[in-house]
Amino acid sequence: MLDLRGLASFTDWFFICSATSSRQVQAIVDSIDERLRASGARARIEGDARAEWVLMDYFDFVVHVFVPEKREFFNLERLWGDAPRVAIEDAPAAAAAPAAARRRRQSRARR
Repeated sequence: MLDLRGLASFTDWFFICSATSSRQVQAIVDSIDERLRASGARARIEGDARAEWVLMDYFDFVVHVFVPEKREFFNLERLWGDAPRVAIEDAPAAAAAPAAARRRRQSRARR
């Protein structure tokens, strides 16, 4: 995970993962989408027809699922080298931050 808060205006987090094949990329994307839809989240999903890189935009966070060759080619970790990396072990606490920020924005909008 990359913490983009303060570095990007379009999202707070990048979640980046690799899959061993395009079929596995699609399975990961389907699973993420299914689970997050169950909680009410909706994404704009983009990717090539070969499912070598799929981008799932949930506004507060963006999920990137790559086959290894595409991940190496685009190297988002290098491109966003100033972004702090968050280890997956720390993910539950870190991932709660976007949801909390969204709730605060929604609360302010209702006022």
